[in-house]
Amino acid sequence: MNLSSLPASSASHPLAPYGWDEGWEAEFAPYAEQGLLPGRVVRVDRGQCDVVTADGVVRADTAFVTPHDPMRVVCTGDWVAVEPGGNPRYVRAYLPRRTAFVRSTSSKRSEGQILAANVDHAVVAVSLAVELDLGRVERFLALAWESGAQPVVVLTKADLVPDPVTLGHLVQDVETSAPGVPVLTVSALHGDGLDALVALVGSGTSVLLGQSGAGKSTLANALVGADVMDVRAARDVDGKGRHTTTTRNLLALPAGGVLIDTPGLRGVGLYDAESGVGQVFTEIEELAGRCRFHDCAHEREPGCAVLSAVESGELAARRLESYRKLVRENQWIVAKTDARVRSELRREWKRRGSEGKAAMEAKRGRWVR
Repeated sequence: MNLSSLPASSASHPLAPYGWDEGWEAEFAPYAEQGLLPGRVVRVDRGQCDVVTADGVVRADTAFVTPHDPMRVVCTGDWVAVEPGGNPRYVRAYLPRRTAFVRSTSSKRSEGQILAANVDHAVVAVSLAVELDLGRVERFLALAWESGAQPVVVLTKADLVPDPVTLGHLVQDVETSAPGVPVLTVSALHGDGLDALVALVGSGTSVLLGQSGAGKSTLANALVGADVMDVRAARDVDGKGRHTTTTRNLLALPAGGVLIDTPGLRGVGLYDAESGVGQVFTEIEELAGRCRFHDCAHEREPGCAVLSAVESGELAARRLESYRKLVRENQWIVAKTDARVRSELRREWKRRGSEGKAAMEAKRGRWVR
């Protein structure tokens, strides 16, 4: 019996463990009429990809769907229409993405790089083997919210913090920096905390994110229940790994759900993530609504509710500084591709420069007197 002839909506369809549902079946209908097969990309490598289909995993070329726009290339997690045979075999199209995790590239061309598609949960792995970098956590969360996925922070290597009081303080610090986001502590080495994570990622697709050395590969192995990812020790000096994961891999989990493991990310640049930044800093966005001026920059304007909150201790100064940094970065990346925004930013910078110059001149006048 040919598995690919089974009704796509059937619960017994072989692609069901990879997330196939009636919605994808409807999207794929025009390609089914052309005799193409549905499949999900489990790995991409140099213009080719591995696609899991009803007939098993096939190797396919992406030449027909690789435009100059890097945001439209085939990526891990995509659902695609692949030829039923041929050597080489080609991907003919990919289905519209429900969500997409995007960061800016390291190039100067202001391009976005898509890391994973059709993701429901973005699992941000943060190692407790080194000092917490809350600013980096907030950066990951901004990208996660912007993607359309639900973020989850997993504090890995919890066995290295045996004191429950200290561990509780670390969790509280992260929870303060991640409003509306579940924060779990896990020791993949001992299996502690895995049940809660398995339950959370047991439906839909999850992408595993974090710096090299955050314990992602160990966590992936624990979730899959097998040593599918190479694991090497992190450096003691900075907790960084040795790039054990070099490609994005999609894995079906035995307890349900799908996991995309990613390489360690050194650079996590924002890419048009205004709403994502707003969701990470919900308390600042709420305070901003009480500012005297609707375009308040929360720097030195009179009647600024955000600055008042910092002065009273209601808002941590670190949170405001992190918010400013991410907002500026996001404005810059948007301005590089939008002439109108670029012009508005220039006017704003000139206005602030003039205000700063006037303030300095006023100070000098007081000093002279």
